[in-house]
Amino acid sequence: MIAVVDTGGANLASVANALARLGRASEVTVDAARIRAASHVILPGVGAAGQSMRRIHAAGLEPLLGTLEQPVLGICLGMQLFFERSEEGPTALLGLLPGVVRAIEPAPERPVPHMGWNRVRAGGEGSAQLLAGLGAEPYFYFVHSYAAPAGRWVRATCSYGAELPACVQKRNLHGVQFHPERSGEAGAQVLANFLAL
Repeated sequence: MIAVVDTGGANLASVANALARLGRASEVTVDAARIRAASHVILPGVGAAGQSMRRIHAAGLEPLLGTLEQPVLGICLGMQLFFERSEEGPTALLGLLPGVVRAIEPAPERPVPHMGWNRVRAGGEGSAQLLAGLGAEPYFYFVHSYAAPAGRWVRATCSYGAELPACVQKRNLHGVQFHPERSGEAGAQVLANFLAL
């Protein structure tokens, strides 16, 4: 069973539907026992970091998420929740990766949120895991106003005024800033690659 953690985000149903298109059953849940027993765990998210963290805290999931040994995939805000803090507000995040999630700087030719299709460039050790079979610079769909910090955990980037982390990975934690569930065949391949881990 694949556990999709109910963070209250707007992309819960689209993530579950994308998994169903791959022939894989999933369960949207905040039940700690179900999450611990899952073969794979997905932490989705669209919305505010503080609101998602309050939901995680209320369900008692904060300590659990840091002890999981199976593959965990953070999507968009779900990836940002891996880090320590966000400029979005004072709420502490999960602290599974070091650093602060920062607001993207807007410019006349670069509105925020960064919304739309963008190329992703793999780089760094282990980058091929989620992007395997997708060529050098596949396109994915992004919607975000904040970006994860740079560091040795970055496995791929996208360019939006600066090079922004698009994929991160540390041990069993995998994160994508883009939305694979809304990224057509390339996104389906990323999910299939994750489920093959």
